[in-house]
Amino acid sequence: MAIIVQKFGGTSVADLERISCVADLVIEEIKKGNKVVVVASAMAKVTNQLSDLVKNNFSVEDQESLYEFDSILSTGEQVSTALLALTLRKKGYKARSVLGWQIPMITNYEFGKSRVKTIKKDIICNLIDENQIPIIAGFQAVDASNRITTLGRGGSDTSAVLIAAALQAKRCDIYTDVDGVFTCDPRIVKDAKKLDHISYEEILELASLGAKVLQTRSVEIGMMYNIPLKVLSSFENQKGTLVTQEDKKMEKRLITAITHTKDESSISVRGVPITEGAIAILDKCSDVNVDTIVQNLNYENSEIDITFTLPRNDCKKVVSRIKEDQTNINYKSLVSEENLAKVSVVGVGMKSHSGVARDMLKVLADKKINVKVISTSEIKISVIISEEYVELAVRALHSTFELDK
Repeated sequence: MAIIVQKFGGTSVADLERISCVADLVIEEIKKGNKVVVVASAMAKVTNQLSDLVKNNFSVEDQESLYEFDSILSTGEQVSTALLALTLRKKGYKARSVLGWQIPMITNYEFGKSRVKTIKKDIICNLIDENQIPIIAGFQAVDASNRITTLGRGGSDTSAVLIAAALQAKRCDIYTDVDGVFTCDPRIVKDAKKLDHISYEEILELASLGAKVLQTRSVEIGMMYNIPLKVLSSFENQKGTLVTQEDKKMEKRLITAITHTKDESSISVRGVPITEGAIAILDKCSDVNVDTIVQNLNYENSEIDITFTLPRNDCKKVVSRIKEDQTNINYKSLVSEENLAKVSVVGVGMKSHSGVARDMLKVLADKKINVKVISTSEIKISVIISEEYVELAVRALHSTFELDK
């Protein structure tokens, strides 16, 4: 008898009506002859409300405050799991809520974004053997000193996949408010298609490039332990998207999906001395998520020009830091641009096909869209463009690469 792990996000357990629908999905899987383990997030918006409550009234900087902050944030899952257990019991099924510290799921000491080191699965296995449905609180865990920790935004996805790996589950189903993974944002392209199947590599690229489908860490774990993941809607009875290792059928697709983000900015620093110049600049970004870095070398002058992209909210802060240290860095000029966006095409088919970058750039040139920065990997090509052209670029690329067919 197979074990299926089902994870339900905040919108899926937003109120008692939605929780009742979730209970029906659990029962439906049990009726197929499977053993079910459930992982639940907090009810919609609850974690944000708890975070605002603390941050608007307290300083959360020292270690002891971080302890208490994680303890407060974890309470949302305690409510949702207990409500789901009660709902299943009302429908005639034995269920029990289990918190992170009760398993226990042991993490390191990095509060707010801790990483799981070990999972003791005995309590979960015992409940399964007793024909009870374990309803496990996602997002939360405990460190070696018995203080509650949390796994960061989207951490319930990670909880679910880790538990699936520990139990050697047949599959981990991630229920959310979307039908699956699409070829691009359906709000921009009406003909966007839902994908029946996508590889771990592709979903990792899409997640890192702005597609809010699965938490990156959860996909990495799924790929590491070869746990099939399925993205489903808890609102509609749809097939969903299966995430697995790539296969020959996937390799035949040139491009699988297109994604975009609108919170990009860039900084270009010109005339920087070669010796330690780039290091001095990037030192100013030690707490910033720098993305693409482009460096041009001028041998005659022993200088470099360096351009890098970063989140828009961090741009002014980094520009100010660089300007304050201009004498030490000894650069000639600095230019920044904030109203930028990133558009990316992703597909494992690019491993065996050439010319995708050329075709992508031609499409954008035909639409008079200027590409400011380009970066590539084995299965991804990203371009930085002006934000005003994002929708035009996405629609044109979606059509050119025939993702609507």
